Amino acid sequence: MNILYINHYAGSVEMGMEFRPYYLAKEWVKMGHQVTIIAADFSHLRQINPKINKDFTEEMIDGIKYVWLKTRTYEGNGVSRAITMFQFVTKILCKSKQIVEKYKPDLVITSSTYPLDTYAGQRIAKKSKAKLIHEIHDLWPLTLIELGGMSKYHPFIVLLQIAENSAYKNSDYVVSLLKHADQYAFEHGLEKDRFVYIPNGVVPNQIVEPTETTEVIAQKIQHYKLQGKFIVGYLGGHALSNSLEDLVLAAKDMQDDNIYFVLIGDGVEKPNLMQQAEKLHLNNVEFFDPVPKTDVPYILESFDCGYIGAMDSPLYRFGVGMNKIFDYMYAGLPIVCAITTPSSPVMDENCGISLDSGDTNGIKTAILTFANMTEDELKEIGLKGKEAVIEKYTYNKLAKKFLEIF
Repeated sequence: MNILYINHYAGSVEMGMEFRPYYLAKEWVKMGHQVTIIAADFSHLRQINPKINKDFTEEMIDGIKYVWLKTRTYEGNGVSRAITMFQFVTKILCKSKQIVEKYKPDLVITSSTYPLDTYAGQRIAKKSKAKLIHEIHDLWPLTLIELGGMSKYHPFIVLLQIAENSAYKNSDYVVSLLKHADQYAFEHGLEKDRFVYIPNGVVPNQIVEPTETTEVIAQKIQHYKLQGKFIVGYLGGHALSNSLEDLVLAAKDMQDDNIYFVLIGDGVEKPNLMQQAEKLHLNNVEFFDPVPKTDVPYILESFDCGYIGAMDSPLYRFGVGMNKIFDYMYAGLPIVCAITTPSSPVMDENCGISLDSGDTNGIKTAILTFANMTEDELKEIGLKGKEAVIEKYTYNKLAKKFLEIF
């Protein structure tokens, strides 16, 4: 089968996020399918962006054919980013006939976070008589309204809403990373038997020889462990939405509890968090630079438990699906999950302690609960998550589930 995967921000292990299209495509290639990913040459999510001179430049990465389109660069979520969305979708629309003739898709997947790419996907699917899947990552435009504070009457929001409704009405199936987004999709035109929940996942047995930088971080953490410290780890983005300030504030009241907090990653909030930790004279918090995706399993082995948080937002009523949840679970880490949501993989698999967003006292209590457990008790909790990942959340199984829809 020929699969055409349209994802504006698609990356790879070497480039950086986002990883889901790469991991699913790699599994489909192993199954004998031909996979083409159409993506933009610039993404704010990637650490490394491809350098191209013209549109529709092809590059083979691990058996996957990437087709790069030139778009302008941007910072933040302003007008420049919106322009790149229209650039990306318009270029695919204008070349839809050539795309059909060259790649002959049997299945088209639209998956660019924003729903505007549904128009390109619909045109290509119609011309090639292919099946069409629309993939929900975040619910746009609802995210921009409820989290970004934009008016539902803003022209850009109206355009996104029309596109989202069109995606739900005209796709053969909708695949969602959010477990509880089904009712929302039904209310916007999706038929009730066409919603499928397929979360993020992991690639098992990924531990490779770590980079020198990662090795140094792991050695520092090991040094603290040899001093008898209980390591609370966070690995991922440092943005307001990650609620890392709650973790720093919890650390402030735990400086005498033999607990050490390790935060690995980068993001716009990192300087503020480091400044806050310095201002509070915290002796139990340390920040490290990001590690490559391939080093994540290695570095997670040095944590005793993992932290995941999020700002209190009505958006989480639809569920959560952060990559790091599944990374933590596969590492066998007990998880402190401070997100107000009806369910999460942590709740579903009983592999940690779940709290509401912003519950700093609850975070402290949860960490102390884990710190006071025996090694065997911690392993028992972590094993629940690891076994669940192996059973249900590997990309091999998720990729098969994706194709089994048809």
